Amino acid sequence: MMSRLSSSFAARCGLSLPLAALLGGCDLVVLNPSGDVARQQGDLILWSTGLMLLIIVPVMVLTVLFAWRYRASNKDAEYKPDWDHSIMLELVIWSAPLLIIIALGALTWTSTHLLDPYRPLGRLSPTQAVKASERPLEVEVVSLDWKWLFIYPEQGVATVNELVVPVGRQVRFRLTSSSVMNAFYVPAMAGMIYTMPGMETKLHAVLNRPGQFPGISSNYSGAGYSHMRFTTHSVDDAGFARWVSEARAAKTPLDAATYLKLEKPSEKVPVMRFGGVDKGLFDRIVQMCPDPKRPCDTHNMGHGGQPGVNNRHAMPGEPEGALFKGNEEKHGGDHQSKPSGPAEGTQNPGSEANRNMTQLLRPRVPGASAADRA
Repeated sequence: MMSRLSSSFAARCGLSLPLAALLGGCDLVVLNPSGDVARQQGDLILWSTGLMLLIIVPVMVLTVLFAWRYRASNKDAEYKPDWDHSIMLELVIWSAPLLIIIALGALTWTSTHLLDPYRPLGRLSPTQAVKASERPLEVEVVSLDWKWLFIYPEQGVATVNELVVPVGRQVRFRLTSSSVMNAFYVPAMAGMIYTMPGMETKLHAVLNRPGQFPGISSNYSGAGYSHMRFTTHSVDDAGFARWVSEARAAKTPLDAATYLKLEKPSEKVPVMRFGGVDKGLFDRIVQMCPDPKRPCDTHNMGHGGQPGVNNRHAMPGEPEGALFKGNEEKHGGDHQSKPSGPAEGTQNPGSEANRNMTQLLRPRVPGASAADRA
């Protein structure tokens, strides 16, 4: 008896060791994150999965049970070829899935609004609410080809491929892209948020414990996409102040000329720090005019630089949004998905001609020459 138990235990161990080896490389950070927003998102995944399993598991069990019970060789199974309807069975079959769908819908509805990335946080942790007097740390994020630029406007510093935030403080991200669409994602902190050229998106998040957490690009953006990674450092207030002092000591400032060099495609870029930042640089990047020699297209952003009103008809003196314009007033966008001339791409995977297949059509500005729009 003992020998059979020993051999059975050894067999189970032998089967479990390869499984443990396979799972050993898995990173379950999504279900065990370090930020409250990501933890709520992980809980939403678990609750949704659990509710769906309430139907999936019984169906799988009953499928096997019925196949075994009513197999051809089982002569003791009750056979009713004329049976075709049961009110109680119909109630169970329809009411159980309906109740689960209602529960999933309610859970998704509340979580979608509660975890809206544009919405400021209501709490830093399950036991700590956000103080009304505490301002969030603002970080401006630009996805470049193929690196990440982080600008700290209040501290007057900027970094490439290095994000540093204080523990237990709300962070307000403003995000955009210099060229193609991308996605900012720190799994330990919050869900991903897209970055798009000419547009600004927002994300509110917090990290609740110190450490180093990977950040990635989760949207394919070209040849250097796989190396578009950065490290997020979560430090205490003293460590953050010390890091800001070190960043300010960097000799190179992030002015327009430096940014125009930085936005050119490059891969495997090491961490870079800038000891100063031109005021309003991020807003000019959003408007696709970081070069001070080029006028910003404030007409498309709204007359006088003010956004158009889309949720109602414009009052006197306000710009009118696109939703309330007539068809004759609407124009095509400034972007196109391929060059206006012959395509420069080749069939060679490593060719430089494949690096940039998008083009921005410069707006027609009164007094601007054709060279200015090139």
